[in-house]
Amino acid sequence: MLPPDSRRKTAVLANIVCVLFWGFSFVSIKVAVSVFPPMTLGAIRFAVAIIILFVMYRLGSGEKLKTSDLPFLTGSGLTGVTFYFFCENNGVALVTASEASIIVAAIPVLTMACEWFAARLARTGAPGPGWRRWLGAFVSVAGVVMVAKVSFSVSGSIAGYVYMGGAALCWVAYGFLTRPLFDRGRSRIYIVFWQNFFGFLGFLPFTVLEYGSWGAPSVPVLFHLLFLAICCSALGYWLYARALEVLGVSVSSVFINLIPVVTVIAGFFILGDRLTFFQWAGAALVLCGVYLTALG
Repeated sequence: MLPPDSRRKTAVLANIVCVLFWGFSFVSIKVAVSVFPPMTLGAIRFAVAIIILFVMYRLGSGEKLKTSDLPFLTGSGLTGVTFYFFCENNGVALVTASEASIIVAAIPVLTMACEWFAARLARTGAPGPGWRRWLGAFVSVAGVVMVAKVSFSVSGSIAGYVYMGGAALCWVAYGFLTRPLFDRGRSRIYIVFWQNFFGFLGFLPFTVLEYGSWGAPSVPVLFHLLFLAICCSALGYWLYARALEVLGVSVSSVFINLIPVVTVIAGFFILGDRLTFFQWAGAALVLCGVYLTALG
């Protein structure tokens, strides 16, 4: 067992690597979705992911599925995998990328608001998130606004905003449904495997509706699909679970706001996109916000 300080540093590193994977995932999704419909793509990537996770699961803990965990495992799998991607994929199709990113950037604030409300409702005397976490969350949101160059003009459809708001709420629910499993002493691989399994099952009804609209995947598309399955699904969720276990829900969630920073910087280095001083300043604000939250 690592000392508390080392465990925290390892969890922060796991969260950063996870965010790097998820930041690059938008490029791969854009390539893969040209061949596979959105929900079918989700089903395929998580099918591959659960094969990898099953091997890790059998070689690791090998814990038997406990019926008392089913509400949390199915709930977190459906909200954090199936419904999240359903809402996000549909939302991004109806609003601009910048508008979508700012709605998702609200996840840390929503998470801390839910955490504060839950503490008041339970009357446990828990203080809830400190001022540094609140400040860090709002600073990171401001940074995302600058990075994404949000114009604050309503250009998309109402349905698009509803879908993106649903995606943010689904991710908040995923965090709060996952945390009790760690409190019960369940291992990370046990949690992530069964979450991905139930999330994969949730995709199947949608694949029936999308049947017949597949294209012929090329070798580059297959490589992007493998990246999504291995790095973004299997390893990404396992790394994020590591952060949830040690850092808690609110601190882990604020790292999500690093994703648009990773995406635009990747575009700068890989695609040759030009970034303004305003965007670089926004990236610095996001980093400051994440640092403040981690301290709080």
